[in-house]
Amino acid sequence: MISLKKNILAFIFILLISPINAQEYSSLVDTKIGSKGDGLACGYNFIGATYPFGMVQFTPTFFSAHKGFVITQLNGAGCSNLGNFPILPLSGIIEKSPNDMNSFKKYEKAEIAKAGHLSLKMNENIDVDLTVTKRSGIGKFSFDNSNYGTLIIGTGINSSPPENIKDAFVKITSDSSCEGYTRGGDFCGTESDYKIYFAAEFDRPSIYNGTWKEKKLSTKKSSSGKNSGAYFTFETNEIDKINYRIAISFVSIENAKENLKNEEKHLTFEEYQRETSKEWDKYLSAIKIKSKNEDRIKQFYTHFYHSLIHPNIVSDVNGEYMGADFKVHKTKENREQYSSFSVWDTYRTQGQLIAMLFPKKSSDMMQSLVDFAEQAGGYGRWILANIETGIMQGDPTPILISNSYAFGGDDFDLETAYRYMKKGALIPRLYSQKQEIRPYLEEYINNGHTFASMSLEYASSDFAIAQFALNAVANQEDYKYFKNRSQNWKNNYNAKTKWLNSKFPNGVWKDKTHDWREGTYKNYFWMVPHNLNKLIDTIGGPRFAEKRLDSLFIKLDAEYEEDWFAAGNEPDFQVPWIYNWVDKPEKTSKTIERILNEMYSSEEDGLPGNDDLGTMGAWYVFASVGLYPLIPGVGGFSINIPQFNSIDISLPNDKILKIRKNKSKNYFINSLKFVGIEQNSTWISWDKIKNGGVLDFSISENNSSNLNLIKPPSYN
Repeated sequence: MISLKKNILAFIFILLISPINAQEYSSLVDTKIGSKGDGLACGYNFIGATYPFGMVQFTPTFFSAHKGFVITQLNGAGCSNLGNFPILPLSGIIEKSPNDMNSFKKYEKAEIAKAGHLSLKMNENIDVDLTVTKRSGIGKFSFDNSNYGTLIIGTGINSSPPENIKDAFVKITSDSSCEGYTRGGDFCGTESDYKIYFAAEFDRPSIYNGTWKEKKLSTKKSSSGKNSGAYFTFETNEIDKINYRIAISFVSIENAKENLKNEEKHLTFEEYQRETSKEWDKYLSAIKIKSKNEDRIKQFYTHFYHSLIHPNIVSDVNGEYMGADFKVHKTKENREQYSSFSVWDTYRTQGQLIAMLFPKKSSDMMQSLVDFAEQAGGYGRWILANIETGIMQGDPTPILISNSYAFGGDDFDLETAYRYMKKGALIPRLYSQKQEIRPYLEEYINNGHTFASMSLEYASSDFAIAQFALNAVANQEDYKYFKNRSQNWKNNYNAKTKWLNSKFPNGVWKDKTHDWREGTYKNYFWMVPHNLNKLIDTIGGPRFAEKRLDSLFIKLDAEYEEDWFAAGNEPDFQVPWIYNWVDKPEKTSKTIERILNEMYSSEEDGLPGNDDLGTMGAWYVFASVGLYPLIPGVGGFSINIPQFNSIDISLPNDKILKIRKNKSKNYFINSLKFVGIEQNSTWISWDKIKNGGVLDFSISENNSSNLNLIKPPSYN
C-alpha cells in the first residue's frame, strides 16, 4: 500500500514537472522580428533556419529574397553579404535561363518562423520548408497541382553584385546531385575574396537537368562564371514533394561531400527538423523566465536566439578549415573553428553572454581569433569567412578576448593571445591581412590622442589589455603601462567646453562636432567605461552629469548625426547604466524600461537598429535580467530592475543563478540581496554570482536602499 502511494506521488510529480522540462523554447522564437525595414532602424535579421553557432543559414536573404533560399547569411548585418547557392522552386518545366535570378517573385507568406524551422507559401501553389543540421541545410519543396516541378541552384550568384564574383563552377554529378564552388564577394564596400564549396543532393532522380550561364540555358552537365547555375526538373503529379540536402565547406568539394554524408542521419524532413528544434531547446533553456506577458516572452527568446547564431563554425567535420593565410589548417582535438566576428559590435554584450553561459564555445571562439591573428599578422576588427574586412574602427578584439576571459571563456592560448594584443597596441602600421590594425597609432602613442572616437576606442582597448595582462598572464609591468595609457581619454577633454573632442597633433582643438564615427560628441562623451567617476568629477560632479544624461535621453531613436540617445547604436548601449555612477539607479531602471517599451516590439520592424550578429539581442537579454557588463575586461555587472519577476540562469557546473523581484511597478530598489546578504552597490562582481544563488530585488516607491554606499568601480 505504501509502495502504491509512493508510485502515485511520483507519477503526479512527473506530471507536474513535465511541462517545464518539455518546454519547446524553439517555438517561443519568432524569427520574423527584426526582419523588416531598411537603414539604421532595421534589425536585418534573417527569418530562415539555422543551428546554434552552426555552419549554415538556410533562409531567404534579406537583400534579395526573390532569388530563393541561400545557405549562408549573416544575421543582423546592415550590408549585403554571403548569400551563396540560392535554390528556388518553379512550377513546370524550365524554358528560359534564370540568368541572375532577378526576375522571380519573392515568397508570399511565412507560415512558420521559429528557431530551426521556416515554412513558406510561394506563388504557383508551392510550399517550402527549411531546416538545418550543424553543417547542412535540409529543404522540402511541395508542388501542388503541378505535373512538373523545377529547382534551380545559383552558383555564380550571391548577395554581392555580379562583378564581385571572380570565379564559379557547377557540375551535375548524377540525376539527383551536383557540386561546385563560388569565389568572391564584398561586404560594406570591402572586397571579401573567400572561396566556398558545396555538395547537394535530392531524394530522387530528376527527369531533366542541365545548367545555365547568363542568358543561355543548356543541357550541358557543367557551367562556370558569374550568373550561372544548375536546374533539376522532377515529375510531381503523383509524388509532389522533393527533399533536398546541401552542405558547404571553405576547404574543398570533397569536404563538403563529407559534411553532407556525416549528417545523413534521418529519412524525413520532419525528423531533421525535430532534432534541430531539440538542440535549440537545449540552448535557449539556459535562461528560464516566468511571465504572464506572452508577447514579452516571445521578444526575450527571439533576442536570446539572435545572440546564439554567430560566431559560426567554419571547420569541417574532419577538422579542416581555410586559414587567414589561405592555407588549409586543422583544429586540435575537441575544438571547432569559428568565424563571422563582428567584433566592434559584439565586444560590448554578446561575447560576455556566450562566455558566462557556454564557456567551451567561447573558448573555441577566442582560440579561433588567436589562430586568425597568427595566420594574418594580427587581430581583425570584422572577420567574414577567412577575410579581415577592416570594417569599423578601434582595436576591439583585445576587448572581446579580455571580456570573454573575465566571464569564464578562458580555455585558449593565453600567452599567444596576449602577444598579439601587445603587438597590435605598440607597433604602428601593423597589418592583419590588408587592413591596418590600429590606424594613426603613432600619433596616439606620441601625442596621447588621435581622432576623437578612434582615440576613445583605443583607450578602452588599452584598459582591456591591462586587465588581461594582470589576470590572464600575470604581467604587472604591462598592466601598469596599459592601464596608465588607457587614461589617454583625458587628452581629449576640452575644459573650456566640458566635452571630449579631437585636436590637431599640435594641440589646437578642432570643432567638437568633428571626428565621430556613427555618433556625435554627445553620444561618445560617455565612452570612458573604465573611469566614469573621474569623467563625472571632471565635468562638475554627479548632479552636472545627471543633467547631461537627462538631456541625452529626451529622444531614444536618434540618427547618427543627432545629439540624442540612439537605442540601435553600439556607442550608446552602456549609457543608461551610467546613472548608477551618479547615484540615480532609479533613472537607470526607468530609462531601460522606456527603451524596452518604446524601441522594441514583436513586430517585423521591432528592433531599433541592426542586430549586428547578436549584439543587440544580447543587449536585450542583459537589460531584461537586470545585469549589464559595462567595464572592458572586468567580470561584473551594473544592475537595473529586471523585466521579469522570476529568472533562472543555468551556469556551468550545474549552478543556477536565480533572479527574483517583487511585483511592484516602481523604480526604486529598496534592497538588493544575494544569498540573503544585503548589497551596498549598484555593481556586482561575476566572481560573487558565478556559482549561483538567489539575487533578490525588492522594489518600492521610496528610495531607502543602501545601494549607493559603495561606488561602482572606476579605474583612474
